[in-house]
Amino acid sequence: MDTSDTTESSTTAQAADQGPADAGRRGWRRWAMDTRPLRRPAFRRLWTSTIVTAVGSQLTAVAVPKQIYDITGSSAWVGYASLAGLLPMVVFALWGGAVADTVDRRKLLLVTNIGIAVTSLLFWLQALTGLDSVVVLMVLLAVQQAFFGLNSPARNASIARLVPEDELPAANALGSTVMQTGLVAGPLLAGALIPVIGLPELYLVDAVALCATVWAVLRLPALPPLNGSAARRAGVREVAAGFRYISGHKVLLLSFLADIVAMVFGMPRALFPQLAAETYAPYGEGLALGLLFAAVPIGAVIGGLFSGTFSRARRHGWMVIGAVTAWGIAVAGSGASRNLWIAVAFLAAAGVADMVSMVFRGAILLSAATDEMRGRMQGVFTVVVAGGPRLADVLHGTAGSALGPRAAVVGGGLLVVVLTLGLATAAPALRRYRV
Repeated sequence: MDTSDTTESSTTAQAADQGPADAGRRGWRRWAMDTRPLRRPAFRRLWTSTIVTAVGSQLTAVAVPKQIYDITGSSAWVGYASLAGLLPMVVFALWGGAVADTVDRRKLLLVTNIGIAVTSLLFWLQALTGLDSVVVLMVLLAVQQAFFGLNSPARNASIARLVPEDELPAANALGSTVMQTGLVAGPLLAGALIPVIGLPELYLVDAVALCATVWAVLRLPALPPLNGSAARRAGVREVAAGFRYISGHKVLLLSFLADIVAMVFGMPRALFPQLAAETYAPYGEGLALGLLFAAVPIGAVIGGLFSGTFSRARRHGWMVIGAVTAWGIAVAGSGASRNLWIAVAFLAAAGVADMVSMVFRGAILLSAATDEMRGRMQGVFTVVVAGGPRLADVLHGTAGSALGPRAAVVGGGLLVVVLTLGLATAAPALRRYRV
């Protein structure tokens, strides 16, 4: 038996041993965050490292556009930089998923995290020396996103080797909560630190934080491929095989389609500036804009903190259908309201629904796919998560200009509901999926 088999067997045995203790949860603890996966030392190390990098990565995410705007004085260049990072991330996420299915995932995580850390150090050096080159910044951003594309599929695919199947929703909730918290806390921390320590040091803080991630990965068990997958090469043929695998497994295909529907038709962030300037101007444009952008991640964090309310559900397919439908209803509700606080409450509710959806879509990808395909499934998942909102920006921006922002938000939310219920009706595979 190889090392990975031993790891999975011992994990299952631990789950059986700890089941009765978990069944004894009473009172408020049954509703709070489900922390069962943190009993697994390997997962706990991986998750703890995520806490650090979730905030640190947002420091760089704020510093790069800030520096580009300082150099050029142009928001257009900020947008071009975003596109410069998108293509490498998409390409290397798809390829990285294939790589993750053919090598020891621990080694891949180690190499890519070191690469991200070195890139952050180069960001720091160029800012410290006052290079003021947009080209250099865009090249570094492209390299960093390429490393991220390689890293993300391996990290996500590894979870199924570190916790038993019945704890996958809880593990996804823990990881998603940390990432959403980083989306809220990171930019706030960056805004507070720039006047105190300066912009170059934000990059340095991120690089130092990544050292904790490298150390955590070093302490993970080996995660070699199962079933002799190492004999394959990670090329275009393997990437294509991943897409064929998705098309042949309806549950996986439907989980991706549900995410695409939710993100493309129901993510109205491109309309937030216009809503803040027009609909919610009496509340103060700055306040309105900040609340609109923060509402969904705050709601997601709240959903994660109370993941005990849903993480033990076994009908994963119905949980995805219900969550995406609730997301559409909440988004439509936000667009229908002229009161800022009611709109923010609806968006926060959408964030809760998004957390539930993320948890069970992630669990389906890890449980329904075989280990030799998990990396490629996570590569496609990374592309969908990154690309969906960008398509939504184009769609909602166009619809908002033609119909008005509120009508576009309401219409998008209702379209999510109709399409999701249509998918559920036409394709029973997702409805029937359970663990």
